[in-house]
Amino acid sequence: SWGEGVRGSGSLGLSLGTRRLKLITLNEDGGGAAEKIRLIPQDFFAELCEQIIQHLNHKIPGINTAELCQRIQTSGVDINIGDLAKIANTLSFLFSTAARNNLSTEELVTTLGSGVSTLPKHAVQVIRHVWNEQGKAIAVSEDAGNMATVGQFVDMKWKLGVAMSSDTCRSLKYPYVTVTLTVADPSGQITDKSFEMTIPQFKNFFRQFKEMASVLETV
Repeated sequence: SWGEGVRGSGSLGLSLGTRRLKLITLNEDGGGAAEKIRLIPQDFFAELCEQIIQHLNHKIPGINTAELCQRIQTSGVDINIGDLAKIANTLSFLFSTAARNNLSTEELVTTLGSGVSTLPKHAVQVIRHVWNEQGKAIAVSEDAGNMATVGQFVDMKWKLGVAMSSDTCRSLKYPYVTVTLTVADPSGQITDKSFEMTIPQFKNFFRQFKEMASVLETV
């Protein structure tokens, strides 16, 4: 019965006949990630799985764990972004490995039971549903060999500011530009990277973008 979840030895694995594919250790304590999954409400867990599936299908650039984590915390669940990112990586590895081995829905659910820490019933139900609906599409993407090996650009924002304090009086009231780059790393995690530039630096930055645009026009 799946009523109490799936039980096993503390690592997430797939067994295919005589072959065993060890996917990932859930945590150093042998089940920490499984316990964190237990805390996540079913609707949020389903949303996480959907984002992972869409990322593997190259429909979205990455998984916005920061935004999802904030909403989960607002609902009253005690979980941090590091734990949620580990869960997302585990599930991403699970789905992609299952896709490479062309597992059916029943094969995935059945083989999970051969070596996985206790998973709650709602998590198993979500995994079953998501894989049943979209598993074949992931398999096609995996066969195409389009797995990213570098980060992917998502968005860029900038704002103009004026320095109001500085170690040197000469820098006071000088304008500067703050740039925030939103990128998805190869695992699909979306993060923001911010940095500041002086106006001359920003002009050089802009000039290089114009040069890239000019080159692209000739392609």
